[in-house]
Amino acid sequence: MDGKSLRILLVEDEIMLGEAVRDHLLASGEAVDHSENVTDAEIMMRTTNYDVLLLDLNLPDGSGLDLLRGLRRRGSAIPCIILTAQDQISDRIAGLNAGADDYLVKPFDLNELSARLAAVARRYSGNPNPFVTLDGGVEVDLAGRTVLVDGAQTDLTSREWALLDQMVRRPGQTLSKRQLEEALYEFGAEIESNTVEVYVSRVRRKLGRDVIKTVRGVGYRV
Repeated sequence: MDGKSLRILLVEDEIMLGEAVRDHLLASGEAVDHSENVTDAEIMMRTTNYDVLLLDLNLPDGSGLDLLRGLRRRGSAIPCIILTAQDQISDRIAGLNAGADDYLVKPFDLNELSARLAAVARRYSGNPNPFVTLDGGVEVDLAGRTVLVDGAQTDLTSREWALLDQMVRRPGQTLSKRQLEEALYEFGAEIESNTVEVYVSRVRRKLGRDVIKTVRGVGYRV
């Protein structure tokens, strides 16, 4: 099963690397917006709530560290993983001191990036344990991206997983239709008016109707 419902902003000016990272994460079911400079990144962050920031340091119109410092000064707690070719210990210390949560030196393995994303997301969700048990004998492994129903693995599509993942990371919290739409699509993609309802119905068919509860007029929760 593939997919993970993190909404990610990737700030990277190396076109080939940026495309490789974006394509890898999209193939895993994540929603990814890609900016090649500080200016566009700041605009995108003012209009969209992101789960994780993947940040290069040397950008055409400024420093990634300055962008991160500015976010922290304004009170933003968005998780940040720095992606850079600067591999000196002093560079890593500067990044962590500026408010980064993790640091990957180029070239890096894309699967390692996915694992670090999952770990950072779990820490910020307040749920470092990747194993979650839901009603109806449903067990979810957030790290392994697997779902068991009465002990048998059930495959979900990337978007089905993205929907479930968003709710599992916020147990008991009702998520609005808009929040779930953002988990299903990358920046700028068209969203049909009934998309969330369609995927809620599909997940219920696979995992049982009691897994996802409807809060009338508000949204959905597990």
